Amino acid sequence: MFPAQALAETMLAKGWRVTLMTDGRGAHYAGGFPDRVVVRKIASATFARGGTPAKLLAPFAIAVGIATAQFSFLRDRPSVVVGFGGYPSIPALAAAWVLRIPRMIHEQNGVLGRTNRLFARRVDKVACGTWPTAVPDGVSIVHTGNPVRAQVLDRAGAPYEIPERGPFSILVIGGSQGARILSEVVPPAVVALRDRLAVSVRVTHQARPEDLARVSATYESAGIEADVESFFADIAQRIEHSHLAIGRAGASTVADICAIGRPSILVPYAAAAADHQTANARNLADAGAAILVPETDLDPAALAEQMQGVLGTVGTALRMRDKALGLARPDAASHLACAVEQLAGN
Repeated sequence: MFPAQALAETMLAKGWRVTLMTDGRGAHYAGGFPDRVVVRKIASATFARGGTPAKLLAPFAIAVGIATAQFSFLRDRPSVVVGFGGYPSIPALAAAWVLRIPRMIHEQNGVLGRTNRLFARRVDKVACGTWPTAVPDGVSIVHTGNPVRAQVLDRAGAPYEIPERGPFSILVIGGSQGARILSEVVPPAVVALRDRLAVSVRVTHQARPEDLARVSATYESAGIEADVESFFADIAQRIEHSHLAIGRAGASTVADICAIGRPSILVPYAAAAADHQTANARNLADAGAAILVPETDLDPAALAEQMQGVLGTVGTALRMRDKALGLARPDAASHLACAVEQLAGN
C-alpha cells in the first residue's frame, strides 16, 4: 500500500484524478492516502489463507470483484491501471486486461510475487523497485525504484547525530502486522544492551495487538522508556528520531530506512515468497548499511552484541547511515509517475 500511496500523491500533484481499488483488508491500510483519492472497495480473495470453505469460495469472490471493477471502469474509464501485487489487485488488473485499458504492475522485490507473475505477460509494462528483478522473457520492464511516501520524502537525508554515551533511541518495525519473533527477542536484548553500555535507552516498538501488553510489561519492569503500538502512522518521524532501526526487510521498510538514512539490523521473514526479504536485506548488508540476521540466528544475547557494535562506536553508526543514503532512490515515485504518463500517452 505504501508504494501505491506514494504514486497517488505524485499523480495528484501532477493534476491527475486517482482511485484506489482494493478489498476490505487493503482499505484498512488506506488511511494515509490523500483525501482526494477515491477509495472503492471490491471483493477479492486468496487461495493461500483460510480453511477449505474459504478456498472454495475464493474463485467466486474474485469473479464478483472482476465484474464490479469492469462495471466501474465502463462508467469512469481510467487512463491507466497500476497494480502493486497481492490478491487485492487481481480484480482491477483482470478488468483492465479484458477492457484493453493500458496497465502496469510495480514489483517491489527482486522476485515477482504470485499475482504479479500471473499478470506479467498481460500488462504493457513491469516497473521494478529492485534491480535486477527476474521477469519472464519478452516482458517490457523499467527500473523505477521503490516509491516512498511524502512523509518520508520530507525527511529524506535527515541529519543524524549519535551521542557517545546515550541516550540511544531504538526503533523496532515488524511490518504492518508486527512480528512476534521481534517482540520475543528485542525487549530482553535491549535490557542487556542498556546494562552493557550503562546508558539510558528509549524504544519505539511496533508489535502485534496480542503482544502489546507483554512487550510493554517487559520494558516497564526493566525501567526502559518505551512506546509500544500495533501501528505507527508517523513512521517516517519515528525513523528520523531513531539511532538504530531493527525490523523485517520488506521492500517498503528498506526504502524508507534508506531514504531517511539510518543504520539498521534486518531480520528477514523466513517464510516470504522466494525468500525475497533476505535478498532485500543482503543488498544493504553487502553495502555496509545494515546487519543481516537470519531468524534462526536471532537470540537476545547475539542481538545485544550486534546493537552494541553499531551504537557503541559512533564511527560505525555514521558509516552505516551514509551507506544507507547511498542506496536510496528518493525520486522513485517521480520515475514511476513518468512511466504511467508515458503509458497513458501511448
